[in-house]
Amino acid sequence: MSDGLAAPDGCAVTDGPAVTDGTALAEPSAPRPGSAGEHALQKRFGTVERADRFYTEQTLAHVNSAMREFLARQEMFFLATADASGACDNSFRAGPPGFLRALDERTLAYPEYRGNGVLASLGNIEENPRVGILLVDFFRDRVGLHVNGRARVVEDAEMRTAHPGLPVEVAPGRRTPVWVEITVEEAYVHCGKYIPLLIRAREGGTGGADGAGEPALPATGSRRKGGDYFGTAAGRP
Repeated sequence: MSDGLAAPDGCAVTDGPAVTDGTALAEPSAPRPGSAGEHALQKRFGTVERADRFYTEQTLAHVNSAMREFLARQEMFFLATADASGACDNSFRAGPPGFLRALDERTLAYPEYRGNGVLASLGNIEENPRVGILLVDFFRDRVGLHVNGRARVVEDAEMRTAHPGLPVEVAPGRRTPVWVEITVEEAYVHCGKYIPLLIRAREGGTGGADGAGEPALPATGSRRKGGDYFGTAAGRP
């Protein structure tokens, strides 16, 4: 879990409803969730009781029905990985709604679309299967979902044999040779206390100071994949 002083998402547990669908991680006979480091800081800052309420009321070892509904409409997430030595990487993933799908309450999977060829996230997963996923709804509910677990890289043919109902992508750049499958170990809310409400931009949007319509995307000439945006190849100081 993350190391917010009030709760893992920076909000007190009373900011949101308790999770009641399923068994929370913090069962009476189970060890406390979280790391020794966060436990030490909870004692130092006097938040042990609040943290225990969060563990008990908001943290699950699976994705419940509300979480699965949330997953089904998300178009992006942030993926945290680390290599065998602990060197970290955080990456952005995006796709059609629900491209990160719940295969069941303890298993998620997403197709690994074509990128820059570095394969940093997949390389880390090959060395160290532990991953952290953060999904944030900036547009409707202003809430987030953390999912932590263990991942593995799965060939497309193997994944489709095990799950024949998976959609077949036809858009260029979305045909993928591999998937990432995640076994869920932790799932918990990230409340909207500091999440900004954003407005989607669409082609041909009207925008306007009164908020009517949707803002248009930038002109074609300024829309770019990235390339040498920061001038690294050009030697920009």
